[in-house]
Amino acid sequence: MGRNTRKRRSPLAIKVTAASAALALGGGGLIWANFYASAHESNNDAWGGNRTKAAAAQVATISCPDVGQKLTNVPDKARTDVAGELSNLDRQITEAYQRLATTRDAQTRDASFVQNSILQPLKERRQNILDRIKLEITRVGGTAPGDLDTLANCTGTPADQTNAGGQQGGQDNGGQQQGGDQQQGGQDNAGQQQGDGQQQGGQDNGGQQQGGDQQQGGAVGGQAGNGPVAADFVDITKAQANVKAKPRNARNAAKGTFTTRCGVNTNKNHNTDNVIVAPGVKNGAHHLHDYVGNQKIDAFASNDTFLQGGSSCQNKSDLSSYYWPVVRVQDGSQDFDQNNDGGGKEGNVGKILTPVQAQIKYVGSPTGKVVAMPQFLRIITGDAKTTTNGLANANAHWSCTGFENKVQLTEQYPICPQGSKVVRSFAFQSCWDGQNADSANHRTHVAFADANGNCQNGFKAIPQLTMRLVYDIAPPTIENGQVKNPYAVDGFPEQLHKPSTDHDDFIAITKNGLANKIANCVNRGQNCS
Repeated sequence: MGRNTRKRRSPLAIKVTAASAALALGGGGLIWANFYASAHESNNDAWGGNRTKAAAAQVATISCPDVGQKLTNVPDKARTDVAGELSNLDRQITEAYQRLATTRDAQTRDASFVQNSILQPLKERRQNILDRIKLEITRVGGTAPGDLDTLANCTGTPADQTNAGGQQGGQDNGGQQQGGDQQQGGQDNAGQQQGDGQQQGGQDNGGQQQGGDQQQGGAVGGQAGNGPVAADFVDITKAQANVKAKPRNARNAAKGTFTTRCGVNTNKNHNTDNVIVAPGVKNGAHHLHDYVGNQKIDAFASNDTFLQGGSSCQNKSDLSSYYWPVVRVQDGSQDFDQNNDGGGKEGNVGKILTPVQAQIKYVGSPTGKVVAMPQFLRIITGDAKTTTNGLANANAHWSCTGFENKVQLTEQYPICPQGSKVVRSFAFQSCWDGQNADSANHRTHVAFADANGNCQNGFKAIPQLTMRLVYDIAPPTIENGQVKNPYAVDGFPEQLHKPSTDHDDFIAITKNGLANKIANCVNRGQNCS
């Protein structure tokens, strides 16, 4: 997939002043803390200029090829085992990043420390798993990709190359523009030159100076030392309008809508599993999800058990699972999972925010009629690993109430004006291959329509799932290049809580003919619920 190579230029000021360690905060929560000072300040120790040079080359995060996206043709008999091995790769990266985050002092003393002590051992461990993946595929008669071995090597990403909101110009989601008509508010993520003054070094995030000597210029910032940074935010009133007009509807367009009301997860149904990507693997997501709809979705749920899950939706025939990463505010507080996997132990810290509104709506197609979604269809929209993968599959949309028809952001979180709320919205893939409820990489069985709303390559139009989540968040402030009290989505720790990593997951589970009712409603041009 394509990778946006435009890199933000910003001053590096990241000399380590104390070894990062797990610090107790907020009643015992473990966090990763990275302490930085200016790389240009005087240095009187024995390392002299070499230490400053090493600090300037500080590795902010680890970037590993996303093996799962390369595996587009895994035999059904091997998929469960391969999914488990892919989860092992994610766990290895998490552990390597944790080692990176807690050895900053050693890194400044030895320029080869990251390569020799972190990246090379990681490569060797990854190679072992890649060998097992090849074995799992070939033992059931499949053919493993010939270039799989080339995916073992990981690299360290310097602090000025982490794409922290500094890539002016936006992106087109790998050709997956949806024409404006199929996204909440008509957004298409194009031309996102998101205001000025966003390339602003690091921050202490709400005054969380945990050692007294933390200063401006943190490479990755954040209450847990892995983001977000000031450059990840923009005052939406200064952001350039980028929402295009909707395409015209054809004569036989499916112009109806079907709304399902499933609540906002006030009952706090959470877990850090991901049954789509990592079935049977506890903490396969490495971050926390909100769940609405089906109430029994975890790593061990299956097609055989989905229909017994019960539902939070008003329409009890809708047992579909709608789940997304939680949003947290990093104001120094902690939540119930501060010492848990997927939570504070993996850099996801702060108070979990419950949406004040969650609108789930199925919409039609501007070019013709839709077919019903198949039972157990799985769709992932967006990419949780854009810091590694680039923006080809990014489908994040951030805005504020009152601005949704003007500005939709992918690479930055909005700072909303007084009286306005934060909105994150999703518009799922609306074309289906007509055969498969899932695919090996969980993407190729569905696709986005083109700019005119047409499905390509023999794909069929299905009702497009759209979601709009509204949050009441006190606006962060940026002072002297530092963001105070930021908010961010949960994510893999090495992805640095970038807004572009936002994503959403869906499993279609219905009974009593609901899937056909949804399709018929939108085809007739009705507004149903």
